[in-house]
Amino acid sequence: MSEFDAKAFLKTLSVHPGVYRMYDQDEQLLYVGKAKNLKNRVSSYFRTSGLSLKTQALVSQIARIEFTVTSSETEALLLEQTQIKEHRPPFNILMRDDKSYPYIFISRSDYPQIEFSRGRKKRSGRYFGPYPNSTAVKETLNMIHKVFRLRQCDDNFFNNRSRPCLQHQIERCSAPCVDLISDEDYQQDVRKAELFLQGRSDELLEQLQVQMDAAAVALEFELAAHLRDQLIQLRKIQEQQYVYGEQGDADVFALVSRPGGFAVSVLFVRAGRVLGSRHYFPSDVLSDNDAERLQAFLNHYYLASDNREIPAEIICNHAVSDGDMLIAAIGELYKGKSPSLSSNVRSHRARWVQLAITNAEQALVSHLSRKGTLEGRFRALKEALGLDFSPDRLECFDISHSSGEATVASCVVLGKDGPIKSEYRKFNIEGITPGDDYAAMKQALTRRYKRLQSGDGKKPDILVLDGGKGQLSQAREVFTELGVTDVVLLAVSKGSTRKQGFETLYLENNDQEFDLEADSKALHLIEQVRDEAHRFAVASHRQRRDNTRRTSRFESIPGVGPKRRQALLRHFGGQREVLNASIQELAKVSGISKSLAEQIYYHLHPEQ
Repeated sequence: MSEFDAKAFLKTLSVHPGVYRMYDQDEQLLYVGKAKNLKNRVSSYFRTSGLSLKTQALVSQIARIEFTVTSSETEALLLEQTQIKEHRPPFNILMRDDKSYPYIFISRSDYPQIEFSRGRKKRSGRYFGPYPNSTAVKETLNMIHKVFRLRQCDDNFFNNRSRPCLQHQIERCSAPCVDLISDEDYQQDVRKAELFLQGRSDELLEQLQVQMDAAAVALEFELAAHLRDQLIQLRKIQEQQYVYGEQGDADVFALVSRPGGFAVSVLFVRAGRVLGSRHYFPSDVLSDNDAERLQAFLNHYYLASDNREIPAEIICNHAVSDGDMLIAAIGELYKGKSPSLSSNVRSHRARWVQLAITNAEQALVSHLSRKGTLEGRFRALKEALGLDFSPDRLECFDISHSSGEATVASCVVLGKDGPIKSEYRKFNIEGITPGDDYAAMKQALTRRYKRLQSGDGKKPDILVLDGGKGQLSQAREVFTELGVTDVVLLAVSKGSTRKQGFETLYLENNDQEFDLEADSKALHLIEQVRDEAHRFAVASHRQRRDNTRRTSRFESIPGVGPKRRQALLRHFGGQREVLNASIQELAKVSGISKSLAEQIYYHLHPEQ
């Protein structure tokens, strides 16, 4: 512990808003923080209990604290972020992957060019975005080139062409450079592309529908098929981007945590269209409270740079206590911009939040699967189970069904380098009593490991079963019949609270159940492989069930006769697209009301 006399220092500390700076014995700046009440905030670091490990590590290095009193908490917040940017203290959040965001740029000229753009907006033209990454921009540009055929080449190349280039030959450009399209028609394509980028694609879809019908009447079936494919592509993008009209610019934040870390996903919504997301994994946040973590992240995200795109709304999955102060600071830094900040939202905004949460959960699972993390967890598992060898390969089984229908067993494989997805297997279970998970597990294990008798197949070091003593007994019975004796069997159940971090474990040849601490790396590894097996089982089960039900379910929708089925197929282009459509998309079909759209959707998706 440092020789810093905290008690004496706190007696002299102001109760006004301000910024405090913590230094070590070598005069290196450790941490910069802001406070509404300096004395109360700094005092909280020197409590005798309730501090996180990171806070304890910080306090143990403190040799000196400086502070600056400010006139308001907003001023303190701005000063805090200025000093973090200047000094980059090791205990503050540092967004190392904080490049400027990419945009799509359409130039102002007789034949406008559409291209990728990053950095400040200096050129004359229209910018669309921001997009979360270059991949999202390239995918959007690829779609625009296919549908609208705008030129990609720079002005020097364009002005010196005497014949069409390869892009025209592969139908990605209308070749305005050699006058193969009139100026009026090209400008019309540009306007269509701009409407698409603004999220106003309904009128485009209507035009394509009319053109497709006219081509079919004229017996131009190849053109009609091409227009149909464009309709399907545009509607697929529209559904994926959750289009809810022509309004709505928002940054949607979701913070999720698991034992071992947390992630923040930012969902970018512009003109009602979800453009994509970006993920962060801050490791230098002192608080253990998710709402406080998100507050700290938002402060740095918007105030550490003055080049952010400020939307009309900021939506979070946790309530932010200092939201008014953050909005005031944004207004000062960004010349009067004042977005709304909310966490309790409904309708399409609630779906955006849920989408951001899903992205954050998946990103966190991927982040925790990295090699360095996994190696430490494998070592911890060896110690926790008291093994005399180092395990390298885990396999985990789970069972999924809907009231006994379409039962599927999953097997996932995890090594020290992460999931080995090429060795994942799913087993369609047949010939058992519906809903008998024990019989399903026994069948799947037998089919998976019977090849071990002939020396074929790979053997896991540890076999994890999602279930309790019953599933463990099934595994023992199967392995005894097969003569396999050198595989550690481990069952994991959710425990009485059914909360993550409170699982109950059952080890082979051990009649006593045991638990691991919620922050145990060994438990994190078990949870990781168990969650992956569950995800794979559910996905495989839904696929099997839908393949079984698809035709009969579509033909038997209450209130939908041949004419409405034809209208659905005509609008979406195929049965698969109808099955993938949302309620909002279904309601856009002629003759389909909102209530009928809901009836159709829930008939096609009875599990929801």
